[in-house]
Amino acid sequence: MRYRTVGTRPARVDAAAKLAGTAVFGPDVDLPHAVPGAILRSPHAHARVLRIDTSRAEALPGVLAVVTSHDLPRPVPQDADLRRLRDNTLAGAKVLYHGHPVVGIAARTRLLAAEALELIRVEYEPLEPVLDVSRAMADGAPILDEALRTESSRPMPDRPTNIASSFSYQRGDPDEGFAGADVVVERVFETATVHQGHIEPHAGTAAWSDDGSLTVHCTTQGAFDTRAHLHRLLDIPEARIRVIPTEVGGAFGAKNTSYVEAVAALLARKANRPVKMVMTQREVLLATGPTSGSWIRAKIGVGGDGRFLAVEAELRFEAGAYPAGWVAGAAANMFAAYDIPNGRIEGYEVLVNKPKTGSYRAPGTTQSVFAAETLVDEAAERLGMDPFELRRRNRAREGTVRLEGMPHASMGSTEVLKAAMEHAHYLSALPRACGPLRYGRGVAFAYWGNWGARSSVTLSVNFDGSVDLLSGSVDITGTRTSVAMQAAETLGIALERITSRVGDTSSTGYTDTSAGSRTTMATGVAAVEAAKDVISQMRARTAALWKITADEVSYRDGTLTRTDTGETMGFAEAASRLPATGGALRGRGDVDVKRWGGACTAHIADVEVDTETGRVRVLRYTAVQDAGRAIHPQQVEGQIRGGVAQGVGWALYEGFSYDAEGHLLNANYLDYKMPTFLDLPPIETVIVEVPWPDHPYGVRGVGEPPIVPPPAAIANAICAATGARLTTLPMTPARLLEATGVLG
Repeated sequence: MRYRTVGTRPARVDAAAKLAGTAVFGPDVDLPHAVPGAILRSPHAHARVLRIDTSRAEALPGVLAVVTSHDLPRPVPQDADLRRLRDNTLAGAKVLYHGHPVVGIAARTRLLAAEALELIRVEYEPLEPVLDVSRAMADGAPILDEALRTESSRPMPDRPTNIASSFSYQRGDPDEGFAGADVVVERVFETATVHQGHIEPHAGTAAWSDDGSLTVHCTTQGAFDTRAHLHRLLDIPEARIRVIPTEVGGAFGAKNTSYVEAVAALLARKANRPVKMVMTQREVLLATGPTSGSWIRAKIGVGGDGRFLAVEAELRFEAGAYPAGWVAGAAANMFAAYDIPNGRIEGYEVLVNKPKTGSYRAPGTTQSVFAAETLVDEAAERLGMDPFELRRRNRAREGTVRLEGMPHASMGSTEVLKAAMEHAHYLSALPRACGPLRYGRGVAFAYWGNWGARSSVTLSVNFDGSVDLLSGSVDITGTRTSVAMQAAETLGIALERITSRVGDTSSTGYTDTSAGSRTTMATGVAAVEAAKDVISQMRARTAALWKITADEVSYRDGTLTRTDTGETMGFAEAASRLPATGGALRGRGDVDVKRWGGACTAHIADVEVDTETGRVRVLRYTAVQDAGRAIHPQQVEGQIRGGVAQGVGWALYEGFSYDAEGHLLNANYLDYKMPTFLDLPPIETVIVEVPWPDHPYGVRGVGEPPIVPPPAAIANAICAATGARLTTLPMTPARLLEATGVLG
């Protein structure tokens, strides 16, 4: 089906301000009389806090406020989640990671704040840290939280533990499946703790009004989530908290959680003036939620005909210093792209002395699919079968029951694999080996489930026929444009007639965070509903002018038609008559999307491996992905390329490095290696469109799937080039040389 706006490539509505440098990001907020805030952070990864002496800092001229955990309201004893939220904001009895916040200070200048931090004396009792997820699970490991008991559907010992949660599920008879398999592959995989690497640091500015209301300007993916966070921490009604989201300079899941806003609010109340807090890049790496490091044991059994008969996996995922509650569960979808009759998966989320883990594009799944797709590739090698053909033969389709028991809905697995297998990249020849240089091609296939949830959109029709669109969704990927495009398509008016803005928590309806690949899809549904509401009201208003009933007025492509006489009135003219028919007209769309479409993606990677140095270069990369319907194809392509670029970083470069005492050694972008444009090849994208039937335009989420396959595809390419199966991320030169026998 052809559309007039959907599927086109207009300029993004935020492009001009960002190009001109006038867009306001979190660190740009500058309220009158605002003063800077700063945080004293723990030098230890694990220690008891015995005493905090802030007297010398408070006596320093120019220091306006000092806060510790004692300034936060005390949670009721049984509210463990609030206790942990409070302790992660400002440490109480213990510090649990290097960089843990301990004391907040507001001063007249940044230099004064830094000087005041030096005057604070904190007495610690250092404790042994635990940094490895398997070590943390072992008997005798140092315990981070004595009150923690494992949440599980299975009976668990009633004793202190680092295992925050566990789960287990089984489908069919895996033991029988493995017994009947002709090929069984089993390996153990480990992945490093990885940060999202956004350029803009976390920032928040807090100000109190005379009536006790709090206003916070901050860089966030979800203004309502930040409001709820402040409501719980500060124990003030949500109606007295206004969160104004700024532009976001990179997030990728990292800005679903607030880190400085509550401290800024406490300081602002004490200082009686606004307080602005901007984390340094070092602080961002030290103390904000990275993705989980992991240990994974995985196994697959395949019949001689290439059919998958059984899989098994044990997933051990870092939660960081506090329970995260969902990463291992998401990782358990590692085999969701396939139809597998028998399977068993156990998962654990485990406390370690690192920052509490946060979201990062398809949380947990890049790690687990790295394991799954390495096994699938090795099985194809042992069977002498084309790796994509093996995946095609076992692909999940609509109605396929996943291992956890849920059936797949509509999905584009067949179309995605067909496009990948027929792509010129896959059919092309690789360069021949030359000296120490070897060349290989690897593939990977994955599925990510996406999300729906709640969104709100208001369309206000102006008397000149223009429309103001107000959404509760923070724009982190160009969604002001893609949401407005869906409203314009439904109304049948030009996109240029719609001005699309993001509202704050006091100006728009409740909207869930911009995460889970939900915004263009779910907020798009809200925009369509708001447009339908506008159309319904305009039909009624125009019918009143014509002195007929609304049922006698039709609406199509921005034109109202009187069905009995054929008389017409355009959208702009009808808008100009609004003052005579009741004045302001607002259409509202408030939705809670319960069904959303997951997305399949297939990747092809070509690499060059220098067998003398261990250096790996990615020469060519193609990503094929089902977008359902690409509302703005250019933005979809950008999302895919960005995800692939980050996946290359996971594969070859990125990972936190800690010493034995738990100190983060690479808390800067010089030592924390990320790929630059010099390290990346041109990334070709292929958009497949298998429309999701429950969306007005067929949209599926696109932002998260592309980060999932790259480590597996690159690992498989390295194996094709060298014969070595690498099972640890990142795949550094040293690890490659060790695997190939160059380093003993």
